[in-house]
Amino acid sequence: MSDFQEVLNQEIATLSAKVEQNELPEAMRNQLKKEVIALQRSVEIGNYDEKYEKVSHYIDWCLRIPFGKKTEDTLDVAKAKEIFDKHHFGMQEVKDRFLEYLAVLNLQKNNLQDEEFSAPILLLVGLVGTGKTTFAYSLAEALGRKLVRIPFGGIGSAKELRGNSRLILGSEPGKIVKGVCEAGVMNPVILLDEIDRAAEEANMDIMGVLVELLDPAQNYAFTDDYINYPIDLSQAIFLATANNTRRIATAVMDRMEKISMPSYTDEEKIAIAKKYIMPKVLKEVGLRADQFIIREEMWLKMVRPLGFDAGVRTLQRTIQGAARKAARIIVEGKYDKVEIGPDNYKIFLPSY
Repeated sequence: MSDFQEVLNQEIATLSAKVEQNELPEAMRNQLKKEVIALQRSVEIGNYDEKYEKVSHYIDWCLRIPFGKKTEDTLDVAKAKEIFDKHHFGMQEVKDRFLEYLAVLNLQKNNLQDEEFSAPILLLVGLVGTGKTTFAYSLAEALGRKLVRIPFGGIGSAKELRGNSRLILGSEPGKIVKGVCEAGVMNPVILLDEIDRAAEEANMDIMGVLVELLDPAQNYAFTDDYINYPIDLSQAIFLATANNTRRIATAVMDRMEKISMPSYTDEEKIAIAKKYIMPKVLKEVGLRADQFIIREEMWLKMVRPLGFDAGVRTLQRTIQGAARKAARIIVEGKYDKVEIGPDNYKIFLPSY
């Protein structure tokens, strides 16, 4: 036996030990044992190079799936309210809907068995910058769960979600299984972000995967084409976002509860800028609060430098740009502070 074969045998023995020791469903353990035996036979006859890489890669992914692992929920509605208020200004109706959602989960946990767990699936619909994604992070924080974010923008094939067959060279699991592996638990909050932005040509296939994911009658046995073994996602909490619902299939909409995200008023944006955005930007840029001042009468200009915008992303970018300009002026000109007022605001604001 060559030294190379001996090394492979040692690595195969290590794989076999991992299969025995990891917490796995018995059917998958038996499936992986067969893969190890077949691999051992290939090494014995000298036909091992490509097969070893494929099988070891496959087993490695299977062992990453956190079977049996989950986080315990924190279902304190009062604490959740504090978290939502900390991260979101206004939007009381949306906050109330999330708090009702947590109350339902609390009752389910106390009054129902785990196998009867059934969280409603929320779809947040609103324009860019209205806080849809941030609400998902707040929900995960309130529950004490891991968060998996799967962005749909640019997804060109359902295979990106479900994975490719192992027969295809270089295959790996899809984004769903990869996300669960990264979270390390079987019950994360799974954020399906901007589900209306998948590629047009693949939209129907992607909607088909979403039906399987969001349907409690199916997601207890979600099948990734690479893993080729049913994965129980019934304990995960799914949350979706979209800018609009035009391209979302009716079958997908039927499985979700829609929450409309309202646009922010100018007054709300100013309050958000002062309370949330400014402290963060000052820290990013390295300025003290007394070094970068925006006069009260200039806030409306900051909010609408280029016209109306429903969210706060443009406002955040505007403040970031103004703060960077102020930092340069202070450093190069050796000024103590920069104050934005009627005479100089055009220097700091974007223009067409």
